[in-house]
Amino acid sequence: MTVTTTARLTHGDDGPGASATGTPPDGSAPSSPLRDRLCPPMPTDRVLGWLSAGVITVIAGFLRFWRISEPKKIYFDEVYYTRDSWGLLTKGYEVNTQGWGGKAGTGCIGPGYVVHPPLGKWFMAASEKLFGYIDCTGQAHGNPWLGFRVASAFAGTVAVLLLIRVARRMFRSTLLGCFAGIAFGFDGLEFVQSRIGILDIFLMSLLVLALACLVLDRDQGRARLADRVAALGLGPDLVAGAVAAENSGTRVAPALARDLRYGPGLGFRPWRLAAGLFLGASMGVKWSGLYTLVGFAALAIAWDVGARRTAGAKAPIRGALRRDLSAWFGCYVPLPIATFLATWTGWFATDGGYDRHLYGNGFTAMWRGWWAYQRAILNYHEHLDAPHPAKSAPFSWLVLGRAVPYDYIGTGYGQKTQYGGQTCHAADSCSQEILAIGNPAVWWVGTACLLVMIGLWVCRRDWRAALVVVSFGASFLPWELFPSRTMFLFYALPLLPFLVLGITATAGLAIGPREASDTRRLFGALALGVYLITVVLLFAYFYPIMTDQMISLSGWRARMWFPGWVVSR
Repeated sequence: MTVTTTARLTHGDDGPGASATGTPPDGSAPSSPLRDRLCPPMPTDRVLGWLSAGVITVIAGFLRFWRISEPKKIYFDEVYYTRDSWGLLTKGYEVNTQGWGGKAGTGCIGPGYVVHPPLGKWFMAASEKLFGYIDCTGQAHGNPWLGFRVASAFAGTVAVLLLIRVARRMFRSTLLGCFAGIAFGFDGLEFVQSRIGILDIFLMSLLVLALACLVLDRDQGRARLADRVAALGLGPDLVAGAVAAENSGTRVAPALARDLRYGPGLGFRPWRLAAGLFLGASMGVKWSGLYTLVGFAALAIAWDVGARRTAGAKAPIRGALRRDLSAWFGCYVPLPIATFLATWTGWFATDGGYDRHLYGNGFTAMWRGWWAYQRAILNYHEHLDAPHPAKSAPFSWLVLGRAVPYDYIGTGYGQKTQYGGQTCHAADSCSQEILAIGNPAVWWVGTACLLVMIGLWVCRRDWRAALVVVSFGASFLPWELFPSRTMFLFYALPLLPFLVLGITATAGLAIGPREASDTRRLFGALALGVYLITVVLLFAYFYPIMTDQMISLSGWRARMWFPGWVVSR
C-alpha cells in the first residue's frame, strides 16, 4: 500500500485536492460509478433548459397578468384579505373596518380578529404599496385592483418556473420539465388563484419553493457523500473501503472506522436550511403548511438513510441518526417554528394587534396574549361548520366534484354590466362568472396517476414516486380528520404540484428509457403531445368562465359539466 493510502487510512481526511464540500477546487464533478448511482448527471442542455422554462413561464405570466384588474371590484374573500393587508401596510397589524368594498363608512374601528397568519397578507401589502389600495374609509388610492392581485399573479407565475426546474432535476429531462410546466401552468385552479387577492396561491408557491430546496438538498447531499467516499481512496464504495482497510494490516483511525461503518459526515447543507425556512414561511401563510412540512421532513431523513445504504455503509440507519439527525432536526423543527414566529413580527412590535394586551403589558403578558390568540384561531378552525353552497368534501376535490363561484352576474339582452361595461348580445341572455375550477385533464389524470405512483414506489422503490405519494398524502389526508368542517375546492391547491409530478413521472414511463426502441419513444412522445394539447384546449374552453368574460347563457350552461359546478350564491 502506498504512503498516500496509508496516510488516509490513519487520518481519514478528504485527501489532497478536495474542498470542504468534497468536490475538486475547480468546482468540477468527476464521474464515478458510486456518484452516478447516488446522483446521476443532469442533462447537458443547460441553456436550452433555461430558455424553454423561460418561454413557458412568460406565457403563464402573460395569462395571469392580462386584465388582472378586472373585475374592478372586491369579490369573494378579497373583502377580508385586502382589508387585512391595508392594516398591515399602515399599522403593522390587521384592523377591523367598516365601509369596505369601495363604499364610504365609519372607517377603522379597532384591531381585527383574523384566523390566518400574516405572511400572505404582507405579500399583498407590498403589492398595495406599489400599485394602490383602498383605505379603511373606502377611499381608493392608485389602482387598488392591481394592488390586491399583482402579488398573487407574481407568485403563481414564479411557481410555474420553479416546478419546471424541479421536474427537470427530478427526471433528468428538459422535455419532462417542460411537460410539467405546461400541465401546471394551464391548470384552471392555479390560474384563478393567481388572479385573486386571497392566500392560497402564496401557500402553494412557498411549498413549491420548499420542494425545490428539498430536491436540491437531496442531490447535493448524495453527490457530496460520493465525493467524500472517493476521497478516502479505499475503493469504489464503503464496502470496498472496509475490505481494503481490513486487508491493509494498517491501524485504522477511529474516525475512519466510523466513516466506513456509518458513512462520512456531509457538513453544512444550505438547501436543507432553505427548505426549513420556506416551510416555516408556508405556515406563516396558513397553518396547513404544517402538513407538508411533516411529509418533507420524513422524506429527507429517509433519503439520508437510503444514500448511506447505497454508498455501502454497514449501518445506514444509525449512520443517518449519528451524522444527519441533529442538522435535520434543526432545519425541520426549530427553524420552521422560528420562521413562523417571525411572520408575526408586526403583531409583536406594535401595540394595537388583537389580544395584544389581553393580559396587560410586559414581555410575559405579550406571549400569553399571543398564545391565547392562537388558541382562539385553533378553536375557530376546529369548529368551522357554517353552511355554504360551495362547500365540499376533500375526496370530491380530486374529481372536481364542486366548483367555487367567486363571482357571477346574469345579464339580459342589450344590458351592460356595472364593472367592465360589457354588453350582452345573446338572445337567451348572458352570464359572467369567475369560477374556481381545475383543468379536468390535469386533476382527473393526476388522480389516476397516483395509483401508478403507489405501484412504482412499492415495486421499484422509486424515490420520485415516494415524493409524490408521501407529499400528496401529507397535504391531503389530514383534511379527512375534519369531515364536518366547511371546506372548499381551492383548499386543494397545494396538492396540484404533486399531482403534476405524478403525471410527469407516468409520462416518463410512457416514453421509456433512452435505450428503449424508437417506436416506443415515438408513440410515447405522441401520447404526451396529445395530452398537452388536450390540457391547453380545455384551458381555453373554460377560460371565459374563469376570467369574468360575458358569454351567452347557453355557452355558460355548456361549460357546466356537472350539477356541482352550478352553485347558487
